[in-house]
Amino acid sequence: MDAQNLPTAEELMAALRAGDVSSVELTDEAITRIERDDKAVNAICVPDFDRARTAARAADEARTRGEDRPLLGLPVTVKESYDIAGLPTTWGIPAHRDHIPAEDAVQVSRLREAGAVILGKTNVPPALQDVQSFNDIYGTTNNPWDHTRTPGGSSGGSAAALAAGFGALSIGSDIAGSLRTPAHFCGVYAHKPTLGLAPSRGMVPPTAPPYPAEPDLAVVGPMARSARDLTLLLDVMAGPDPLTLGVAYGLTLPPARHERLGDFRVLVLDDHPLIPTGSAVRAGVDRVADALADAGAHVERHSPLLPDPTEAALLYTQLLFADFSARFPVEFYEEWRTRAAALGADDQGLDAARVRGLVFSHRDWIEANGRRERHRQGWRRLFESFDAVVCPVTPTPAFPHDHHPDGEQRRLDIDGVQYPYFDQLVWAGVATMPGLPATAVPAGRSPEGLPVGVQIIGPMWEDRTPLRLAELLEERVGGFGGVGRE
Repeated sequence: MDAQNLPTAEELMAALRAGDVSSVELTDEAITRIERDDKAVNAICVPDFDRARTAARAADEARTRGEDRPLLGLPVTVKESYDIAGLPTTWGIPAHRDHIPAEDAVQVSRLREAGAVILGKTNVPPALQDVQSFNDIYGTTNNPWDHTRTPGGSSGGSAAALAAGFGALSIGSDIAGSLRTPAHFCGVYAHKPTLGLAPSRGMVPPTAPPYPAEPDLAVVGPMARSARDLTLLLDVMAGPDPLTLGVAYGLTLPPARHERLGDFRVLVLDDHPLIPTGSAVRAGVDRVADALADAGAHVERHSPLLPDPTEAALLYTQLLFADFSARFPVEFYEEWRTRAAALGADDQGLDAARVRGLVFSHRDWIEANGRRERHRQGWRRLFESFDAVVCPVTPTPAFPHDHHPDGEQRRLDIDGVQYPYFDQLVWAGVATMPGLPATAVPAGRSPEGLPVGVQIIGPMWEDRTPLRLAELLEERVGGFGGVGRE
């Protein structure tokens, strides 16, 4: 992908407020870019251009009346898995290609209330269960930096859209790195909020009722081309569902712990006991660590306060696959229960954790949740001594498309050595299992020119701390060569 000076949402909002550009002009420009370039990328799977142009005209009329809202007139995209009234929500599942919801998801409603212009929906893998974005309805989304490689998943269409300049912001979701991995692969930014910070009502599988829910691991969150834009969009998305906790509670996020890079205390991790870190990603972690140290931050590479990463990864894997299996057919469940029963007691690897998780009983889940609470307490203690943890998102940059129908047969190449495909999820689980906020930021390029990112993990409910650290890093080093930052 040719480096482009793509404007941030903040810059576009300033131009709109100053009258230097209209929403109609921005929207037409975005649509023209999509019609010209998306044949090669295939990020926008459900365009909604007519309604976008209508919304843009309405935004310009509102501004002439003196109105102003956080995103008034700004073109954005939305992950396919969110319900938008009148557009299909399929989750990439062919049997549901004709499912048209009647109402907007709560986050889509919040975008509209903030004045955003929705250009369309972005591509996903079937049931959102892959580190890639392809399906039999909408085809394959390509990484804008290298069309032979994946943009990641499951919010891969959103990350590819941002990298290609198709709208200034997007909203996605994350249970296994689905915001962070596409950002890492495409050279953009994403934020996985604290579990429960942003409601997900209306981001439900096709035909499921859009009732309020409290997912066990999954979150919804913002994606952008700059760290400051993440905060802009998170402020629109965050806050309790008005149908549930919002009846009684409001939201006041604590401020970032520090305003200067030199005041941050950061634990930097680049090794995981269950999977190696590829050289390109390790170099990205080192670049961020060096930038922090050069700015005077207190940087450490090891701490006895870190909760056991092996136990954490196995626990996360069990909880994740238990969540996946809840929607599987009964016959599938019975097949895996037989496989789980055949496991030896000494088999405690990631493969065994996946199998056991697929057949978790409620009793199993209660016991696992108790162990999760102990890990959360460990993280609270760690964040008394540190303000943030920097670590990989996945072990490698974007990998070549791999559409083998059996994920167990796929392999991930890490510096020439093959590893089970789903083992790459362990780094995502570092933040997901305990429900911590994590901001994915660009960290340079691989020798092949592919983007490389890292995640900045912060204390629970202190989302502004990793976001502010990401902003300060971006200001200091210009985004490490992310989209539009060369």
